[in-house]
Order: sequence, then structure tokens, then C-alpha cells
Amino acid sequence: MRIYNAVCSSKARLDGKITVITGANTGIGKETARDFYSRGARVILACRNVEKAKVAVKDIKHNPFSSKRKQAEGKLGDLAVYPLDLCSFKSIRECARMLLKQEPAIHILVNNAGIMFAPYQLTDDGFEIQLQSNYLGHFLLTLLLLPKMQSSAPGCRIVNVSSLAHIFGRIHFNDINLEKSWWYLRSYIAYYQSKLANILFTKKLAQLMKETNSGINVYSLHPGVVRTELSRNYDNIFPGGKLFFRYVMRPFIKNSEQGAQTTIYCAVDEKAANETGLYYTECCVTRPSEAARNDQIAEDLWNYTCWLLRLEPNKDFSKFLKTVSRQLNK
Repeated sequence: MRIYNAVCSSKARLDGKITVITGANTGIGKETARDFYSRGARVILACRNVEKAKVAVKDIKHNPFSSKRKQAEGKLGDLAVYPLDLCSFKSIRECARMLLKQEPAIHILVNNAGIMFAPYQLTDDGFEIQLQSNYLGHFLLTLLLLPKMQSSAPGCRIVNVSSLAHIFGRIHFNDINLEKSWWYLRSYIAYYQSKLANILFTKKLAQLMKETNSGINVYSLHPGVVRTELSRNYDNIFPGGKLFFRYVMRPFIKNSEQGAQTTIYCAVDEKAANETGLYYTECCVTRPSEAARNDQIAEDLWNYTCWLLRLEPNKDFSKFLKTVSRQLNK
């Protein structure tokens, strides 16, 4: 028997809605795509591995309903695949350019893709790989898609998948790539930092969306301990990590469908439509770490991230987004 297993009970339909899910070819992302598809949405799987994404599309079409949603209340949606490598700013800009050109609207963006406890390395853009894949890449993608979402509002939502592991994190402003950290701890510290950054980004973006009356709500969440492809790096935690999590931790570990429930809740639930900037677990609002609630850290991280991405913060958010859009031409 599993101890934590909340289910999104909302029967909301997504007919006519266009949704984008990063990393939707497997795990939580794939199950989120399946759910949105069963609710009638056009679901865009934005993935690095296009072939895997195409296989996922075939599976979703063949099995459109999860065990939580066995019967349709309306028509099924539509599925499409867009290439996206979050470890490449060039790929992110190309994906955003295609989405803005080819899609008439974007109503829901789920920033789901990520890696965990990956061996230390820098991307071609010069950033620690977990920082860029889990946070910087989603930050840039979100900003590039925001004008389209603003024109699609109201009722739009941005969902950032974080982790309970953020409680161990802090933002290393003076060593963002962790080059000065102990080599053995780098992969852990990098993951914790990236997941804390996800929540702080949610907090600051929600504030900006409120100030501009954008009609866009923003959410962050912990999906639970989930058995997905991320488990391939469990042995990086300690020798035998895979076996420990597979057998000793089994009662506490969710499958992908169970792990997707809080993501789905934040994206579709009617009650959540009245909330923004909050952190969720088990389909409920919960309290993140003290650092994740700190307005000053959120502000500092926003400005620092803009500097890393060579963007100039502006009190006029509309003007700021125009400068971000120039990234599409780089």
C-alpha cells in the first residue's frame, strides 16, 4: 500500500486548448500528455528525443485513458511533436520560433523536463547541465512563449515541476556552476539548486503576471518520489542506489501516472484557477522551504538569471518581453 497517492479529481475539459509539455516522451510528462489528450486538448510534446516522442504519441493514441480517467466525456484531442533540447539555447529559440509561428495560441505550458544527479559537466552554452536543463532552459522558453500566452489569456497556466529536494538547496550566486564545490557533491548540490530555482522563478513570475493583469497563473510542485527514467542516476547518490529505491523504498515510490497527478491538478483544477505563485504536493498547496519563500532571493535570482542570459531587466514588463523576443533572432 502506498502512503501518498492523491488523485486529481477534476473533470474539466480542455477542448480548444493548446498545451505544451517539455520532456513529454516518458514518465510524468507522458502521463500528463495522455491526460490532456483525453480531455480534448491539442498536446505538444516538446522533447529532445523526437523518435521517443513519436513512440509516445503512438502509445497515447492507442491507450488514451489512464486508469484514473477510464471513460471520455467528450472528443479526444490532438498530438504533435516539436524538437526541444533544453541544454541548448539555440534549440530553445528554434522551438519557440516554431511554436509562435505555427500555433495560434498556447494556453498551458508545463515545464516538466529535467535531469537528476547527473555527472558534472557544462553545456555548450557554458552552464552546469542540471542548472540549464532544469531551470535556465525553462526560464528562457517561458519568456519566449509568454507573448503568445498573453494573447491567449485569460485562463492560461504555467506549471513548473520542482521537487521536495529544493529544501536542501541554495542559490550559489558567486559560483553558479559549482566549480568551487567538492567534486563528489556537485551533482547533488546542482540538482537541489535547480529545483529551488524553479520555485523562486514561479514566485517572481506570478508576481509579475499579477502586476500586469496578464490572466496567466503560475504554479510549482513536488510530484512525489516517482519511478521514472530519472532513476537511471540513482547509483550516483550512493552505490546500490537503484536497488535501494527499487526495493526498500518501494512502498513510498509512485509510478508515472500517480506522479503526474499534482501536475495535472495545477494545470486543470477549477479551484487552482483562483491561485497563483504557490507550491503544491499531493494536489494541495503546501509550504516550501524558507529560502523558497524569500522575496529578496527571488528578486535577486530573477535579475541574476537575466544577466546570465544577457537580458536587461525592465520595470515595464511589456518592454522587457520585447527585448527577450530579440533572442529569437540570435
